[in-house]
Amino acid sequence: MAPALPRAQLSEGRLLFLIGAVQFVNVLDFMMVMPLGPDFSRELGIETARLGVVGGSYTAAAAISGMVGALFLDKFDRRKALACALFGLVLGTALGGFAWNLGSLIMARVIAGAFGGPATALSLAIVADVIPMARRGRAMGAVMGAFSVASVFGVPLGLELSRIGGWQLPFFAVAGLGAVVTTLAVAMMPPLTAHLHMKHTSVTTTWQLLQKPLVLLSLSATFVAMAGNFALIPNLSAYFQFNRGYPRDGLGLLYLVGGAVSFLTLRLAGKLADKVGPARTAAFGSGLFVTILVLGFIRPAPWLPIMALFVSFMVTGSFRFVPMQALSSRVPEPHERARFMSVQSSVQHLASALGAVLAAQMLVTRPNGALDGLDHVATITAALAVLLPLIMLAVEKRVRNKEQRVLVPASIPPV
Repeated sequence: MAPALPRAQLSEGRLLFLIGAVQFVNVLDFMMVMPLGPDFSRELGIETARLGVVGGSYTAAAAISGMVGALFLDKFDRRKALACALFGLVLGTALGGFAWNLGSLIMARVIAGAFGGPATALSLAIVADVIPMARRGRAMGAVMGAFSVASVFGVPLGLELSRIGGWQLPFFAVAGLGAVVTTLAVAMMPPLTAHLHMKHTSVTTTWQLLQKPLVLLSLSATFVAMAGNFALIPNLSAYFQFNRGYPRDGLGLLYLVGGAVSFLTLRLAGKLADKVGPARTAAFGSGLFVTILVLGFIRPAPWLPIMALFVSFMVTGSFRFVPMQALSSRVPEPHERARFMSVQSSVQHLASALGAVLAAQMLVTRPNGALDGLDHVATITAALAVLLPLIMLAVEKRVRNKEQRVLVPASIPPV
């Protein structure tokens, strides 16, 4: 039996608040850039057709750093590693405000992405380390709610700051907020080194980790979920405006309401995952998601209001990610968590990019801006949504068998 692990002097609630703040800064840093595109493109003389390169540079850097980070993140105190990742993220974000052309902006976004990916991996590893399995689903739901909060408050605030003080101000504001969060994390978190002292005889290298069937199965669930969602997400704005006649001025309200409702339902998803199991919760969410795909995109129902469709899409699409993340946190051993989460972050970014690119190849734009072929893209997304709980069920069975065999506890005692 492994020796008892030290308890950190920090309540679960405060820890989750800190990790949620880290995720909020990280997600906001990623989400705010593309809506600001028209603002900084004029000032920096960047062609609007090349704005995708700016967003893609962050995603590519995060994917690469995820694989690189898997080589060493588990060798350090989680608190120190997270502080380093946040410092790099803050630096890259601040440099974005000092950009003078496309090249300098891309370099800044590469730096931000290179540190943002590991920051996410370390945040989730900390949650898995200190929150017992029985409460991990709701903990993941609370932390992942940062995405919804960033959608509801962060992006509109960034656009308003750009209007008031220029396109640079949102970069500096997020960097400043990130500096505050970094300071709080370093000051309030105790050293998180228990994973370094646990006795283990299992995986010691990233390559060996990636050879585990259970790890590959879990990563395939991540890939399926992300690729399916991001095949549709980049095309929603154009579809609602040009195919369904929704006014451009109302898009902000869609994201506001959708983000607010998602924030609440993500917590519900976490509670369900703890109570009935991750695979069953994902199956329930996938069933609702496929229904929305049919009514909204595959066989569009004219009677379904756009607001209801969009909110339902956001809620059901994100609902499945909480049980998936809660389950995946049980796949690696404690001394492998950061490297596993880092690889998972890389898979998430690669799957998102691949889903968006493949969907773009299937779509045709009419002269009026409407999209043809989105029903076919939605059909593929639905097929992947059905596949996700099946993969998760296989992962859950293997995880349970592993936990019954291994004497090392599945989680570090709670803070």
